[in-house]
Amino acid sequence: MTGTPVPAAAARRGRPRNAAVDSAVVDAVLRLLGDGASIGELTMEGIAREAGVGKATVYRRWPGKDALMLDVLAAIEPPPTPEHTGDLRTDLITAVEYIRRRSLAKRESAMMRGVLLEVQSNPELWKRYHDTVVATRRRMLTDLLEKAIAAGDIRPELGTDLDLLADMVAGPVLSRATMRPDAPLPEDLAPRMVDILLNGLRPRE
Repeated sequence: MTGTPVPAAAARRGRPRNAAVDSAVVDAVLRLLGDGASIGELTMEGIAREAGVGKATVYRRWPGKDALMLDVLAAIEPPPTPEHTGDLRTDLITAVEYIRRRSLAKRESAMMRGVLLEVQSNPELWKRYHDTVVATRRRMLTDLLEKAIAAGDIRPELGTDLDLLADMVAGPVLSRATMRPDAPLPEDLAPRMVDILLNGLRPRE
């Protein structure tokens, strides 16, 4: 689940950033968390030491630990790739399947669950996480729905509340994943949910 982070909050200044250094620092944070450290126990100095880089190198990339943690979250929760194929069913299945796979990863990864729980205990970091990672995903979904309405694939009157429409798409799999943690998330869940949803969204003949 590691890899080159998507910079979410670090200031851009000076010479271009070295992606290998960014990855080394993010991986160092994940190792420390995996070894049982809490976010509160992490220090920029300790992270730099674990990554094998200088403290100044870390601070040049991230002004503080909260900014670094946003990039760590981006590394373990890569954003969906927006794919508007023009086929509403295919695009909705892709969107719901992303949520299903992310939910499976959270169930299977104690580290991811732990990181997200700790982030929730930091109101400012949680807000920034929502304003960046979560809001970006949601915009992709509302953009998809808006395009489908413009194309005549969804009844136009449903476009008066795109937020509600997005909740109807994402809500069922999120409900199963979070409210029923023992419920299965099978591979055919996304197409089944989308087909049921489309019966209510499509224009009536």
